[in-house]
Amino acid sequence: MFEIRVICDSSEADRIATTLAAMFTTGMERRYPSRNDAGKVRLYVAADHQPLPEPCPTPDEAYATAPSIISEIGWTADQAATRPFGTTLGREFWLRKAALLDRIAVADETEGWTSDATKLATEGARRLLQFDRDGDGRYGGAPHWPEHPQAEADPRAYVRQEYAHWAKHQ
Repeated sequence: MFEIRVICDSSEADRIATTLAAMFTTGMERRYPSRNDAGKVRLYVAADHQPLPEPCPTPDEAYATAPSIISEIGWTADQAATRPFGTTLGREFWLRKAALLDRIAVADETEGWTSDATKLATEGARRLLQFDRDGDGRYGGAPHWPEHPQAEADPRAYVRQEYAHWAKHQ
C-alpha cells in the first residue's frame, strides 16, 4: 500500500480522484487547501495495485469451438452482402469478422508466411474495439473492457476474449 499526493486546481480534483480509482484500489481520499497556491487543493489517496487480471485466452482456447475458416468467410460475406442498404452491421458481424481475421493471421504466423494478415487482423480488432466503445455495453469485459489500456495495447487479445465469451454463451 502507498499514498499518492496530488496538488491540483480544485476544479480538477474530482476527475483526478476518479482516474486514480480506475488505476488503483483506493481508500478514502482526503482534500486540504494548498498551503501556497490559492484555488489549488492537496489531494491524498491511499492506494494499492489492483490485482493482475486473468490473461486473455490463447487462440486455441478462444477458437476451440469455432466453425471452419471457410465457413466463417462464407458467413461474413453473406452478412455483408445481404443486409438491406443503409442498415448497419451488428456486433456479431464485427466480432466474427475480427475473429476470422485473427485466425487467418495466427495461421500465417504459425507457418511463418509473410502477408498482410497480421495488419488486417489488428485493424479488424480495432474496429471491434471502437464498436464496443460506442455500443450499448454488450461485451464480455473480462478481464479487459474496451476502454482498458491493455485492450488498446493488444486488440487481437481483446477479440479472443470477446469471441470466447460469445461462443460460451451461444
